[in-house]
This record gives sequence, C-alpha cells and structure tokens, in this order.
Amino acid sequence: MAAQAVILVDHGSRRAEANEHLEGIASALRKERPDWVFWTAHLEVCGPTVGEAVDRAVAAGACRVVVHPFFLLPGRHTREDVPRLVESARERHPGISIQMTAPIGVAPELVSLIVGSVEGVDP
Repeated sequence: MAAQAVILVDHGSRRAEANEHLEGIASALRKERPDWVFWTAHLEVCGPTVGEAVDRAVAAGACRVVVHPFFLLPGRHTREDVPRLVESARERHPGISIQMTAPIGVAPELVSLIVGSVEGVDP
C-alpha cells in the first residue's frame, strides 16, 4: 500500500451508472498517479461511506489520507458534511494525517477547462 491514499467523495446516486462514473475517474487517476491509492466514497444513498473508505485505506496501510470532495462548488456538503466526516475519521485514527481538499470549482484551472470545452463545440 502506498503511504498516501486519496478518497474521492461524491453525493451518491441510486443509479449505478452515476456511481460508476466516479470509479472511472478514480481509475484514470490511478494511471496518472500509480504511487497513490485512490478510493471512492459516497455521502448518501449508497456505499461505501467516507468513514468506511477512510477505515479501509488506513487498514491497508495508508499513513496519510486526503479526502477530495468531488463537487463543483462550495455548499453544505463541502462546508459541513464532509468536514464533519473527516473530523470523525481523525478521531478514530489519531495517528493518521487526514486532510480535505477544496471542491474542484475553486481551482484556477477550471477557467481553462471551461474555455477548452467551449472551444471544442462545433460551430
């Protein structure tokens, strides 16, 4: 097990194909960063939960866990729900560094992604 684990967290869906989308992103990230281990978790509707994913990562040997909320913009989930779950995981694993990133929508690279997407639309 790599020393660093990354947990991608989305809302979760009753539709399996929606949940599989997050797994596809995790798979692409595994190819991009084979030195990190990627897990997925969902806030509602289906599992694994954030707590379960953190517990699995730690059980597999992670000494650093980064929780990445896969949400576009800051909202209740990224301001309240995920931080609460991260804090709970820290309490269960006091010797492990467990951090949380900002949602992807606050990244400056998002502007370039939008421009590229718009430029890619056929006139």
